[in-house]
Amino acid sequence: MKKWRWVSVVGLASLLVATGLMGCDSDTPTLEAGEGTQVNISSQQEGIWVTGQGKVSAVPDVATLRLGIEAQDTSVATAQDEAAEAMDDVMTALGDSGVARKDIQTQYFNIRQVTRWDREKEQEVVVGYRVTNVVSAKIRDIEMIGSIIDAVVRAGRDLTRVDSVIFSVDDSSDYYEEAREEATADARAKAEHLARLAGVKLGKATYIAEGFSGAAYPVPQPGIAFKMVEGIAVETPISPGETEVTLLVQVAYSIVD
Repeated sequence: MKKWRWVSVVGLASLLVATGLMGCDSDTPTLEAGEGTQVNISSQQEGIWVTGQGKVSAVPDVATLRLGIEAQDTSVATAQDEAAEAMDDVMTALGDSGVARKDIQTQYFNIRQVTRWDREKEQEVVVGYRVTNVVSAKIRDIEMIGSIIDAVVRAGRDLTRVDSVIFSVDDSSDYYEEAREEATADARAKAEHLARLAGVKLGKATYIAEGFSGAAYPVPQPGIAFKMVEGIAVETPISPGETEVTLLVQVAYSIVD
């Protein structure tokens, strides 16, 4: 008999702790646990759940240029020397164009064999070595992007590779605040509409979660074009356009009697 009482006390204590951690409000159902104690057994699935969206247009003010050098030769040492010399010239061009050293970062470096299939030997044979060195450069003066691309292409010559130009907003906190306000208002409007349709009265918010479906994050700029007019290079046309900050808010509202 004493053992049964001990197990009952431990089981009830576990139930009280588990349900207490879940959280509830005064309108939720309870379970009588004896001696006036009540255990809440509500779940967060009650009420009206909605998702609000806020969307704000943002003008990019930063461009990230991803470019590199690729050299190939039958000698790995020669290929590496050519790549190193060309990249040094590219780094100098970036610096001369106003790009700070701290805004230049190596993204990828690789030395690999170049092979071909030898039919007579029926195997791959090494025909050379390719050295690839890729960096990203953050350009804070976005109006300079076209001229900077031209400068690095001239510096790296035929070994230059330009992968992409990515536009973003350096400080997007103000945009997020505006998008958050719109998303919260949108969620409230949806919940009120659902409450009217269901013939119930909307209560207070009991749960709020924020998420992102898009943002002032990097947006690739495809199709970098280089034009020549009578042997004179024309500045590469690059347009940052606009990007969007999109924020989602999921809210649960209680239903009051």
